[in-house]
Amino acid sequence: MGTVVVDESASGATVLPLPTLLAETIAAARVADRGDLVGRLETLAERVRDPRRRIVVAGMGNQGKSQFVNALLNLEISPVGDDATTTVPLVFASGPEPQAEVVLAGPDGNSAQEQRITVPVSEIHTVTPNSHGRATRLEVRVPNPLLAEGIVLVDTPATGGHGNSGAAAVLAMVPTADAVLVISDASTELTEPEADLLRQIAELCPATALLLGKIDLYPHWRQVLDADREHLRHNRIDVPILPISALLRTHALRLQDEQLGRESGFGELYDFLREQVVARGREATRRAVALDISSAAEHLALALSSELVALRDPERGELAVRELRTARTEAEELYRRTATWQQTLGDGITDLTGDIDHDLRDRLRNIGRTAEDWIDDNDPSRHWDRIEEWLTATTDTAIGDNLLWTHARAVQLAERVGEHFLEFGGVELPALRHGLHPAAGAVTLADLEPDLGLGHKLLVGMRGSYGGMVMIGLASTVAGLALINPFSLGAGVLLGGKAFRDDKRERLLRRRAEAKTAVRRYLDDVSFAAGKQSRDRLHRIHRLLRDHFTGIADRSLRSINDSLQAAQDAAGMETARRTARCTELEHQLHTVAQLRRHADALLPPG
Repeated sequence: MGTVVVDESASGATVLPLPTLLAETIAAARVADRGDLVGRLETLAERVRDPRRRIVVAGMGNQGKSQFVNALLNLEISPVGDDATTTVPLVFASGPEPQAEVVLAGPDGNSAQEQRITVPVSEIHTVTPNSHGRATRLEVRVPNPLLAEGIVLVDTPATGGHGNSGAAAVLAMVPTADAVLVISDASTELTEPEADLLRQIAELCPATALLLGKIDLYPHWRQVLDADREHLRHNRIDVPILPISALLRTHALRLQDEQLGRESGFGELYDFLREQVVARGREATRRAVALDISSAAEHLALALSSELVALRDPERGELAVRELRTARTEAEELYRRTATWQQTLGDGITDLTGDIDHDLRDRLRNIGRTAEDWIDDNDPSRHWDRIEEWLTATTDTAIGDNLLWTHARAVQLAERVGEHFLEFGGVELPALRHGLHPAAGAVTLADLEPDLGLGHKLLVGMRGSYGGMVMIGLASTVAGLALINPFSLGAGVLLGGKAFRDDKRERLLRRRAEAKTAVRRYLDDVSFAAGKQSRDRLHRIHRLLRDHFTGIADRSLRSINDSLQAAQDAAGMETARRTARCTELEHQLHTVAQLRRHADALLPPG
């Protein structure tokens, strides 16, 4: 997983290695004094030199995520326990010596103002979202062979359960991932929340796999595997299922036992990573290099060829000047029409903000109605834990689907803006890999007042029966009966029972009202936090698209202006210098043409 080097194209033609090809293109851009192209190509060259692969590990609680991470790295570093031990994302990368840093969120989620605090590696299990203020992630660097190959491993907090940030925070990391591994242990088949999470992840990252963990503990894991395959087919989720055992992997490494290694299932996992992460990453890098070099060569050739044509035809005189002026006018008109992409982008972001906010509110309102209907038909105090579990899972799914829709709509907006550049020959759309950021901190459902005990119920009945017993007893004394007699006792029992039933009904109505209020407050808190994150996410997408297309427009206009200026200067060049300049331009054009051919050879046929 080191530096990507391509020696042959798909057609078998020999091409330059990517670093060499980029270096020669950068040199040609420097000769042409095109600093804008140099900056973009140098960024791409850095990506080629450091092709890191980001792998995210996700799953519900107590599925063995952290144990899997430890087995994959062959290190006891990620905290493992029966309770939720990973409360903030753990990002593992290669480093010369072990060190850990807590990353604190900047004001309003501004990543440029993040703060870092060094913590001992031995104490990373004590870091929580409230540590040192607001901890967003924990970055750990350790010397490790797998990480040294460019792997960045992310151990995410568990999704589902009480008091965690939910699936939305995990989904926010997925667009930046090269692969996502979702772990579900073999104790039982996939649950509905797990299937929803897997569906959402697979839509954002094509290199997704479901790991069936702990197969060493459950002899029936093959039946669970078949059931999980049926669930994936029913939900139309096209991801592979890989049975694994982190424990067998750990023992295999410790004992150097190849048989245990094969039984652990990690061989199939490495095959998946090799095919879906390494090969896919190389193809993406090769395509990006080919497209950028081809675009740069086109920009450079435009100015060079314009000047060369003008040098070879010195007799054009006044006609050449008029043509140049016409060309400049056409170029300015072209740029003016192309600049309307800014209006398309601004209007699109405004519409998208309103649609996304409406979609989120609509989803949460539907959840609230469903919850209130259920509360009206049941006693919430008896099933409050189930309500909380359902509400948390359903809300996470709704926020996740809203996030997926945001991503899909942002891609459509980028395509609409890109249509304005068709006159420039079309453009490569930006990868919205950094448009999504972790969601806001978790909100929890308030607890209901507990049901009263037997003593209170007896007291309510006795208080209600007392008035009836005394009233009937006093009336019966007129007939010569005692104050306490069968009639007064019967009346006391009847009125006591009625008082008990009335109190029970009133308390049920009060609990239902409290439950509805708690659900509304929970959904309001979720809407407030998720809405803020959604707006921030759209602002980041806006800036990303604006900067991307602004760079394209500026580079295109500069190429046109440079070509016009070069042709204008050539018209007034002295005859003695024309031959030497023509030779120089022909050499540069030959170099640019060679670069273009090498870039085209990197792209697959068709």
